[in-house]
Amino acid sequence: MRLKTELYKKEQDVIVSKIINILNLTDNTTTLYEIDLNKNKIMELIPDIRKYFSFSSITGASKPRNLERPWLSIIKQILKPYYSISSQDYRIYKDNNEVIRTIIYKFTKK
Repeated sequence: MRLKTELYKKEQDVIVSKIINILNLTDNTTTLYEIDLNKNKIMELIPDIRKYFSFSSITGASKPRNLERPWLSIIKQILKPYYSISSQDYRIYKDNNEVIRTIIYKFTKK
């Protein structure tokens, strides 16, 4: 039996490209705050992820109800072969003196 990575290479590349576009990785960084704002776009990809990926290790796609942020699991597992992902604490300062504490993720190409 052939692996899904062999059978669906083009389809997997399309899904990876969609995730990169959703995250807007032009400067190779994004925040958890921005990811949470775009969570629905990522969650809409679950049927395609189940079809084209071996999703047993992608808990966000196999059991999304068991996780607080399944979209974050999807991002990390699908982009893992292409990027090293590091994170650190980050604060966003709004004009109205509001401070949003979040996490910034840095994506470094492998």
